[in-house]
Amino acid sequence: MPENQNEHIAAENPETFTGLRLGPPKKAAAGVPAIVESFKQVFGEAGVLRGLKALNKLNQKGGFDCPSCAWPDPDDERSGIAEYCENGAKAIAEEATAKKLLADFFKAHTVSQLAALSDFEIGRKGRLAEPMYLPKGAENYQPISWNDAFHKIADALNSLSSPDEAVFYTSGRTGNEAAFLYQLFVREYGTNNLPDCSNMCHESSGVALSESLGIGKGSVTLDDFNKAEVIMILGQNPGTNHPRMLTALQKAKANGTTIISINPLPETGLMGFSNPQTLKGFLGMETALTDIFLQVKLNGDLPLLQAIELILFEEQQKNPGTVFDHDFIEKHTEGYESFKNHLLHQNIHALSQSSGIHINEIKTVVEALKNKSRIIVCWAMGLTQHKNAVDTIREIVNLLLLKGSIGKPGAGTCPVRGHSNVQGDRTVGIYEQPSRKFLDSIEKNFHFTPPAKHGYDVVESIKAMHEGKAKIFFAMGGNFLSATPDTLFTAEALQRCKLTVQVSTKLNRSHLVHGEEALILPCLGRSDKDTMNGEDQFVSCENSMGVVQQSKGVLDPVSDKLLSEPVIVCRLAKATLGNRSKVNWDKYMLHYDHIRDDIEKTIPGFDRYNERVRMPAGFYLPNCNRDGRFDTDSGKAKFNIATDKPLVLKEDELAMMTIRSHDQFNTTIYGLDDRYRGIYNERRVILMNQADMNRFGLKKEDVVDLYNFSDGKERVAHKFIVIPYAIPAGCTATYFPEANVLVPVSAVAEKSNTPMSKLVLIKLKKSS
Repeated sequence: MPENQNEHIAAENPETFTGLRLGPPKKAAAGVPAIVESFKQVFGEAGVLRGLKALNKLNQKGGFDCPSCAWPDPDDERSGIAEYCENGAKAIAEEATAKKLLADFFKAHTVSQLAALSDFEIGRKGRLAEPMYLPKGAENYQPISWNDAFHKIADALNSLSSPDEAVFYTSGRTGNEAAFLYQLFVREYGTNNLPDCSNMCHESSGVALSESLGIGKGSVTLDDFNKAEVIMILGQNPGTNHPRMLTALQKAKANGTTIISINPLPETGLMGFSNPQTLKGFLGMETALTDIFLQVKLNGDLPLLQAIELILFEEQQKNPGTVFDHDFIEKHTEGYESFKNHLLHQNIHALSQSSGIHINEIKTVVEALKNKSRIIVCWAMGLTQHKNAVDTIREIVNLLLLKGSIGKPGAGTCPVRGHSNVQGDRTVGIYEQPSRKFLDSIEKNFHFTPPAKHGYDVVESIKAMHEGKAKIFFAMGGNFLSATPDTLFTAEALQRCKLTVQVSTKLNRSHLVHGEEALILPCLGRSDKDTMNGEDQFVSCENSMGVVQQSKGVLDPVSDKLLSEPVIVCRLAKATLGNRSKVNWDKYMLHYDHIRDDIEKTIPGFDRYNERVRMPAGFYLPNCNRDGRFDTDSGKAKFNIATDKPLVLKEDELAMMTIRSHDQFNTTIYGLDDRYRGIYNERRVILMNQADMNRFGLKKEDVVDLYNFSDGKERVAHKFIVIPYAIPAGCTATYFPEANVLVPVSAVAEKSNTPMSKLVLIKLKKSS
């Protein structure tokens, strides 16, 4: 536990209520309320003229990429009304705000005073506008010049006994150009300690897909949604987390696609959609999206998938040659017989009970699938943040392989990524476990030998800092403390560092829980103009479906003391490595085309990068699965064998998952309303099944404390209001980051080491 109460306050949101109001959950996502909320946020923060200028270029060809989710833009024409969603508009409101934080703000507010605010209040303060430094023992950040800031970091890095004592984190906001330079600097400095937000979200997807299909990315394009016969959505809430996906689902629905949604909560965006860009949607007439909804238990997806496959086998036996694509299985897969023998020994009743879905409902899904082959399966963190996440995702692959549903139009895998360039960052080298091929390419093109030893991922970084093995933490974007598990443990880890550095656009909690010394380096945002040597520059991003396109800001920066992320990396590298560097960092600060030229030389798939990225819709990176190939050691897709281990709760235990409200994206809190779920002006809530409330003697709006006792350690989140909700018995839901304190740092997915934020065992006590 923290040594004193002030450290506890700094690490967590205040345990105070803001005034809960409840209403009925909404029946459809988007519509006029989304328009109203979008303009309210943008105009309130940026003003009408600045706000409209940003919105008119958001996700448009020649404009800038949304800093929110990674859902792809249409390849063809984009909406002239609005090629963005409500949460995209909120993200722009945050970034385009006219409010800015200068030295006088930090002089007037101590770190402890700011830390006593909620994440929502901290984020609304404004854009960071000049570099700030917190000396050892000081209570206030003070201004520092860019040169002095870089020299402080360089001196600290060069004083370490080993480069492995430094950790370099990356958020998914970082563009390809900065990310490539960042990993290049870190590897020339001498370490692979490059944890990133992938470690906390879709690492399980990357591991599962790489092992079974030979590439850690999804295989579908946006056009495949128009051709699919069935779309399955598991562990995902698109209405809040990827709202533009609803338009793709609406189009698919109009083409006759069957949509199957599998989720512990009946999320509004899965059920109905009022498209505000159509007359019917504007008038509040919604499109029903989901044809079949299965309300699975937490972590019930694996047994559900196996139950579906088992009944499909029965259908195949009744009608040989009509259910499975045996030609595809024979030519392109391996391990089928072993998988079949394993599956046929499973008990359908046990699988049904473990999933929480009745056999008759499962048979309904089988009927929708058995005669179809153009099947897309989508998933997000509801699947990736479990102990058996990799096996669950490989079970999705098993199902698609049985149906021959990979490598053909309208079919394939679709892990829906979160942050807008999290996939691109990994493509250009942000990875703590680089391949030998990638390291050889670095050595060939830059004439230094990069380290081969694997570095720390996020969980390993937290533990290393906590143990004193890592002494400097550098974050390229993000809000590391609020995004990670075991909040108090992670806070202690950061506080044990000699130096913490944050490259940021907005103030967040990670600036307020710091090492002995701390630096804030303010950078340009996606919407900001980036002018170098009299020429406007652009960066590039890769979306969830492997399209790389340019992103060019249009707004005047709020301060002339901001630097772009590529320039920050170059100046840091020059200050740290000096004459021993083999890389021409000055070249990259002349024009970003030079960065892209070197990405092209180093990473396959970026041929004619500068030419193709200037095409109106960008270009697709190569994808072996899309081409019907599998880059595994055998050249074939692999069936996986997994055994379900049903969750057994003690009488006084419940299973908890952390979720987002509709008024947030990742750790950024835009407001206090979760209107789709009918929850207003409050975040300290726990959603419970009424039967569980009765069992624990709880009433609506009772206040409880939540406890986790993993590893023999007591973790507690105080003061959560009980709300009865449509969630399976034994399961609960809370918002993150408020409940992250309960997620044990030691509870991780097998193989991917992703924190198990979607299955935390808790106990309840009424608050005193």
